[in-house]
Amino acid sequence: MSRPLPVALAQATPHPIDGSISDFARQVETLVADFPEARFVVFPELHLHGTRTPPRQRTAELEASAEPLNGPRSKVLAQLAGDLNIWLVPGSVCERGENGALYNTALAFSPEGRLAAWYRKIFPWRPYEPYRPGDRFVVFDVPGAGRVGFAICYDVWFPEVARHLAWMGAEVIVNPVMTTTSDRAQELVLARANAIVNQVYVVSVNTAAPTGTGRSLVVDPEGRVRVEAGEAPTVLTDVLDLDDVTRVRRYGTAGLNRMWDQFGPADEPLELPLYGGRIDPARWKPADS
Repeated sequence: MSRPLPVALAQATPHPIDGSISDFARQVETLVADFPEARFVVFPELHLHGTRTPPRQRTAELEASAEPLNGPRSKVLAQLAGDLNIWLVPGSVCERGENGALYNTALAFSPEGRLAAWYRKIFPWRPYEPYRPGDRFVVFDVPGAGRVGFAICYDVWFPEVARHLAWMGAEVIVNPVMTTTSDRAQELVLARANAIVNQVYVVSVNTAAPTGTGRSLVVDPEGRVRVEAGEAPTVLTDVLDLDDVTRVRRYGTAGLNRMWDQFGPADEPLELPLYGGRIDPARWKPADS
């Protein structure tokens, strides 16, 4: 059995923060025309908020560009996804929360033209980012394929994020990134590590040069890099078979390692002093496993 998810990953330079959303819509329309088989289209972190101003001024620009989830920007993006009959992840956006706080929020719009999922970045890159942290992990279902989870950029440096998404049933972790610094090499290692230790696909989409450092990639549930970009603007395409997650978890990574079957009914809970919690063997396996 196969559960294909054809993806197109837009490693692009940022869209100007004061640019027209209609210009971005045309960018998406062109991509879909060039890659008509793609059903799941992803852009980098904060793709719609490109600016070259100094950090203090940038914060003011980001604040000014923020909209609530039901604002005009989301309505245009939802209609765009519906018109093109695709799943659209326009990267993350500056969201004005109901409490007035600024969030870095990833959005997923469905082919039915609705906002299907949204996720607030739990680990803003401090002290450089002005966002309020999110307070929950987010997964959503793509009918006919499987379950997808969100992790924005710096989130992947914290293994708890990927672990919880996998435990919630995610078979793909979508990771919009805006890395402009020299640590992209480490992020590539983390993408593979998170895929291996959770037996999931990891899709990491970075901003292109000259703004970002590129090197977007797709990693399979055994940690193999399926496709990777250089630094220049490009579109990566692939077809993820989410049934590979089922296969790897059943037979093990390299036919050996089945970490989700580590615990048995006779095992005692393992205390986790760092979290004030525990690993309960009865709760270890992922949802829907």
